[in-house]
Amino acid sequence: GGYNNSSRHRRTEDDQMSRGARCCFGLLFLTTQVLLHGLITLILYWVIQFRWKDGQGLPFAWRGTGRVALEKQWNLHPVLMVTGFIYCMGQAMLVYRSCRCCRRIYNKLLHTFFHILAIPCVVLGFLAAWDYHSLRTDKDGNADPIPHFYSIHSWLGLLTMGLFLLQFLVGVFSFLLLLCCESATASYRAALVPIHSTVGTTTFLLAVATAVAGLTEKAFFELSITYPGWVRYIQGAAPEDLPSIGGIPYSSGHFLESVLLNVMAATLALLGVLMPLLLWTPQFRNRSQHSHH
Repeated sequence: GGYNNSSRHRRTEDDQMSRGARCCFGLLFLTTQVLLHGLITLILYWVIQFRWKDGQGLPFAWRGTGRVALEKQWNLHPVLMVTGFIYCMGQAMLVYRSCRCCRRIYNKLLHTFFHILAIPCVVLGFLAAWDYHSLRTDKDGNADPIPHFYSIHSWLGLLTMGLFLLQFLVGVFSFLLLLCCESATASYRAALVPIHSTVGTTTFLLAVATAVAGLTEKAFFELSITYPGWVRYIQGAAPEDLPSIGGIPYSSGHFLESVLLNVMAATLALLGVLMPLLLWTPQFRNRSQHSHH
């Protein structure tokens, strides 16, 4: 029905969204939040359960000595990168769809805040992997470094970090600093919005691809020939009939880690589908967003 005289003249985004679109948006938004939080939970569980070899102290370390400390430093890499690139960046982008009653400047500041949170995560996550490659030793303590930037995962990671940095600098300059001369820069900022939004979504999707490539790499490095064994394990095959490494028989641990890595990758892929849906579906945007953001 129409609006009566007592209704506000300036309609909110919720009013402008149809009831069906609002219901659909709510369901998709809730699912996305469950996946974002679930992914952080799963990656922490994986590190604590399967990457914390000695069970001493904490599963993480920074610039310690010895192989164990270096492995613990590597553990920071997946946790921090997923927190920075997937969780913080995801939340930053969703601010513009979820905070419907705030003034626009508050949305921008919250959007920027989540990206500022992501920066130390990404920097420390990158350094953790860099040190692991540079300082790795063999069992006798001799230097045994891994080459940097040899893999698909690392190439995609560099591209993602480059785009993220570019986006952040352009965003802060254009949408925050240029507000001091708001009317003079309005047309420039309006023209930049669709580019900024598109490159932001692209950066998120690249981060998803990078994380999936990293998980795939880890699955084949760590689980090696035992990786496919989980399919026959759930079919009831005896452990002695399943592939094993170094005389260690196939166990429920091999099965759980294999499935866990696959579930994390599938969660990332689902986020790669849901995030663009939430951000780019016209029905989930208000009229002012069609013209301004």
